[in-house]
Amino acid sequence: MPKLLIIGFVWPEPKSSAAGSRMMQLIHLFLEEGYEIIFASPCAKSENAFNLETLGITQRSIELNNSSFDEFVSQLKPDTVIFDRFMMEEQFGWRVVQNCPDALRILDTEDLHCLRKARGQANKENKPLDKPYLFRDIAKREIASIYRSDLSLIISEAEMTILQNDFGVPESILHYLPFLMDEVAEEEKAKLPSIERRKHFVTIGNFMHPPNVDSVTYLKEDIWPKIWAQLKDAELHVYGAYTSEKVMQYQDENNGLFIKGFADNVNDVMQNARVCLSPLRFGAGLKGKFFDAMQNGTPYITTTIGAEGIIDNEGFVVNTVDDIVKQAVTLYQDESKWLQQQELGFSLLKKKFNKTFHSRRFLNRLEDAITNKEANRLNNFTGAMLNFHTMQSTRYMSRWIEEKNK
Repeated sequence: MPKLLIIGFVWPEPKSSAAGSRMMQLIHLFLEEGYEIIFASPCAKSENAFNLETLGITQRSIELNNSSFDEFVSQLKPDTVIFDRFMMEEQFGWRVVQNCPDALRILDTEDLHCLRKARGQANKENKPLDKPYLFRDIAKREIASIYRSDLSLIISEAEMTILQNDFGVPESILHYLPFLMDEVAEEEKAKLPSIERRKHFVTIGNFMHPPNVDSVTYLKEDIWPKIWAQLKDAELHVYGAYTSEKVMQYQDENNGLFIKGFADNVNDVMQNARVCLSPLRFGAGLKGKFFDAMQNGTPYITTTIGAEGIIDNEGFVVNTVDDIVKQAVTLYQDESKWLQQQELGFSLLKKKFNKTFHSRRFLNRLEDAITNKEANRLNNFTGAMLNFHTMQSTRYMSRWIEEKNK
């Protein structure tokens, strides 16, 4: 039985974030292939963390800057290691190389952090995104991590393009693996509530994620008052894990804005809503809220940033306040447009994010990466060079921190 070690930035929280859902999809994929899985993380568990032991997965807490990990991974001898985001590859990658050099090393980027940070800064300064924003220190760290890994999983086609065109990363060390979605069967579609049985707008997102906080601020200050002026019977329901005090203060019952907090069942939330409204002004990767919406037959309105990697240009992809308001009011009232967008969502899940297709494609790539591991490493001299220098600098810094903490 092949052995997989996943080093998590956090413990998976599929009800709290798209990153948690993505990790659970990967876990189930490897379980179906007969892997023994060990999930390890230096992060403390929250009450929202999924209990992986219910799936037969071993859970281990590990420490940063501590040689106890060396003994742990040496005894474990994993065949494959997945690093959950580049920060975990930075912290533990060199230790895996040193103690288990034959293990295949996979980086799951979740989204490109350097792209999200660059867009966030550009938005804050009200300037267009350009290379000086993109080519900052975090990009150097993240791209170095990609090169050091045998294979990096990229969740968005747009990010595949940016990595190859802007950063010059070879496609040979990248693999496009989006969310793995099941097709919505006809009998399931028939059970979904009609437009007449749905009410209100909904937005949802983990509030530890800055783009989600910014989106709700944008709704509160600029967009929702104009929608509510035209749709007095509609309300905006804001859901999300880790609701901050700032977001709680946005509650405005007199103007139809309600902060609902953590959604225990996102399917119920989406099926009760008529429209999902999430005008993201920055961010990266694929936005899980829209996949939840599509699965539950809920049309959504977002920006070009929000729709990135899902669809290029449709009527519900709008970027100005007036256009967002106009589209929201129209979609809320026009049943034909509502049904048209609902069907588009079902089609995207079936054709672009098909679980069976992308799972098989990834497993074929994984088999090739395992079979040709040594040859691929020889062809990635940049990665070998970065591994050499990173092992030296990170190792001695980590040893110094370990000694200092004694």
